[in-house]
Amino acid sequence: MSELDSTWGWSFQDAQQNPVQLPPNTPSPQPFASQSDAETWIGENWRDLLALGVINVTLLRDDAEVYTMGLEPA
Repeated sequence: MSELDSTWGWSFQDAQQNPVQLPPNTPSPQPFASQSDAETWIGENWRDLLALGVINVTLLRDDAEVYTMGLEPA
């Protein structure tokens, strides 16, 4: 399956790796058409996510984990 056939999205976790459900009014164009689109969105919205208690995000490709990263500044 090529990247063009895939859907991309994020899962959101708190500091204890528990899932975080975003409020309904949170803008999220998921699923994304490409990894680049998903990464651009997280780059533009990470501060808002952090304010909602999201500490880590996991990039998903067709529900398979690609990578996890923290949102807190180093």
